[in-house]
Amino acid sequence: MAKDTIGSTTSDSRYGDIIKSTSLIGASSIVNIAMSVIRLKVLAVYLGPGGIALFGIFNVIADLAVSLVGLGVQSSGVRQVAVSVSSGDLTKVARIARVLTLTSWVLGALGALLLVVLAGPISQLSFGSEAHLWGIVLLGLAVLLRIVAGAPAALIQGHRRIGDMARVAVVGAVLNTAAAIPLVYFFGEAGIVPSIIAVALTSWLAAQWYSRKIVVTRTRLSWSDFTAETRLLLQLGFAFMASGLLAALSAFLIRIFIVQQNGVEAAGNYQAAWALGGIYVGFILQAMGADFYPRLSAVADDNVACTNMVNEQSRISILLAGPGLLATLALSPLVMAVFYSTQFADAVPVLRWFCLGMLLRVIAWPMGFIILAKGNQKMFFWTELAATVVQLGLVWVLLRVVGLAGAGIAFVGLYVWHGVLIYYLVRRISDFRWTHENLLLIAMFVGLTGLVLIAVELLPFWSGLVVALVGTAIGSWFSLAQLVRLVPQQWVPQRLQPLVYFVLRHEPQMAAPAADRA
Repeated sequence: MAKDTIGSTTSDSRYGDIIKSTSLIGASSIVNIAMSVIRLKVLAVYLGPGGIALFGIFNVIADLAVSLVGLGVQSSGVRQVAVSVSSGDLTKVARIARVLTLTSWVLGALGALLLVVLAGPISQLSFGSEAHLWGIVLLGLAVLLRIVAGAPAALIQGHRRIGDMARVAVVGAVLNTAAAIPLVYFFGEAGIVPSIIAVALTSWLAAQWYSRKIVVTRTRLSWSDFTAETRLLLQLGFAFMASGLLAALSAFLIRIFIVQQNGVEAAGNYQAAWALGGIYVGFILQAMGADFYPRLSAVADDNVACTNMVNEQSRISILLAGPGLLATLALSPLVMAVFYSTQFADAVPVLRWFCLGMLLRVIAWPMGFIILAKGNQKMFFWTELAATVVQLGLVWVLLRVVGLAGAGIAFVGLYVWHGVLIYYLVRRISDFRWTHENLLLIAMFVGLTGLVLIAVELLPFWSGLVVALVGTAIGSWFSLAQLVRLVPQQWVPQRLQPLVYFVLRHEPQMAAPAADRA
């Protein structure tokens, strides 16, 4: 393809679809990020590292309960709704929607009850005493609301209403912030759990409101229909439940390790670094779950189509994630001070390692969806279990050897190991291979990120900053040039086309994709 041509091939059309869905989720994520920044800033200013640690541990407890009791019903519900919608069976859609709602209420009530019954032991394990017993009891309400919110959210996603998904995220984020900030401001640490409940409540209200736009026919639901549909939801949801449960358990135990070995403030610094490390790539990973996974599932039996789709998704994801992670890494002390405060200086080294780990995560995730799309639940479960064991082992060892930064290094080690394993497995089950262009792209951004990390860690401050900013500028310019080439021409406003052509004529050189070289 000629360098001055914008989006004229079928390949570009597919890239345009990926960019479009990612942009919709990304636009909502910008608002979500802004609201998260405000909430985190309030927590940091009024509660300090200790309060942030408390906030993080309560959230992890809620995540663990939701993963354990939710049984993956929301994720399996998305698949069931999507299959029924594509077949045009409106009665089946209505039946699944009702079963989802009823099952979610039952599971949510069970989750709330579980926290009430186990509040004492959980408090003892998490905090070393029963001082926060009543906070954990109240947390049960947040668990109930989060599980119940999964039903309308699954209905929206199953219909692939990406715009409504974005609206739910935006409205939920604004309401979350408006509800949570006053509670922390007026009640301090005592307002942490009520703020978590308020976030869950407003998220449920937003999902419920937008799901009402979907017309679902009325249908009678017999006991046999209910049990049959519920059984199928639970069977399909096992892999998702296992993944969520292992992730939540890993996050919980890592924070316990840090509290035991480095203290509560160190756990607060870890929480701050984790939140900032994932906040930028979050919209990319969300877009994969919202749009890429259903599309990949539709062609799961065609290995060539799977390979092409994963390579296309990976290319866009790396180009979008790379510059933001490089900038965060280069300016990590400033980012930490702006998003939190100067009290969180010890979180900066952890954040730097998280940036490299998040890049590796973006590279590995699209491949992992092949396993799910092919319905290989056993393989997915064992890879998730192995990843949890590897991360926990690395964190346990590296915390003792290098201190808090070891938790960040462990995250990098996890995705080096996990990425290699997933690549080996998907080659076996689908004959997946990276394209030559994507291998060069991966090498370039991993190399740039490694260079920037070494510069800011080992060089004097100003020398390291200059090297880091130059590396960030190179990565950003290259990504911009590549993305401009992939955007369909009709998306580019007339006034911006001269700028676009200027970028194309001065883009950094790399081998063009095969579709573009033809």
